[in-house]
Amino acid sequence: MRLRPKNTCRTKRKPKTSVSDQPPFLSISGLRKSYGGREALRGIDLDLQRGEFLCLFGPNGAGKSTLLKIVATLLRPSAGQVNLLDYDLQEHPEQYRAQLGMVSHQSFVYQDLSVLENLEFYAALYGVKQPRERSLELLEQVNLLDCCDMLAANLSRGMQQRLTIARALVNDPTLLLLDEPYTGLDEHAASVLRDQLQLLHSRKRTIIMVTHNLRRGMESATRLGILTRGELVYLEPKKNIDQAGFEKLYFQHLETV
Repeated sequence: MRLRPKNTCRTKRKPKTSVSDQPPFLSISGLRKSYGGREALRGIDLDLQRGEFLCLFGPNGAGKSTLLKIVATLLRPSAGQVNLLDYDLQEHPEQYRAQLGMVSHQSFVYQDLSVLENLEFYAALYGVKQPRERSLELLEQVNLLDCCDMLAANLSRGMQQRLTIARALVNDPTLLLLDEPYTGLDEHAASVLRDQLQLLHSRKRTIIMVTHNLRRGMESATRLGILTRGELVYLEPKKNIDQAGFEKLYFQHLETV
């Protein structure tokens, strides 16, 4: 497998196109983020079509979480532009955020509320019509309907993660962002989570996930990327990738950090 230079990961802009030659669902252009004198992101360019599932791999400190936080509007970029459909992150933040759902290291689940109460609270917060019905629908999707009256504090780690995904979906977002969702899960819980993510993807949600778990990331995603030292150095559809060759390439990047 040959490493692709960063500037060949995508076509030149204007007109913007992605792998299907359709206007991109999500477009990231020249994205940079600096902390003092350190550059966490060094000019990220990326287009995604609706319904794609992108998994980004990279060593600690590569900029993966920084990129995800900017797309989630939790951080402001130092330079560059992010557009979701026709909404610019800077110019139309409310319309942009209405399209988002995020699962991060912090679950934002209230441990002293029941499973159902958690979802009803977030549904009301987003102004969802019929919040109870929407909450019950989501609990059925993530296989937690039988636990709806259980306190969140009494859930296992895997069940907590599924509740977190339901919380992220309560506003019916078109873009789902996942930051290391497999962290702390045992093999069974990881398999359940994988099945849930594949189900969500089958329903045409666009997903970006960052993870260290190569096996889980590769079995779920439709496109794979490698981010290192703030640069997107590799980006390919999974169908074009040899798994053994990709793993070798990834570990080569780990050795250079």
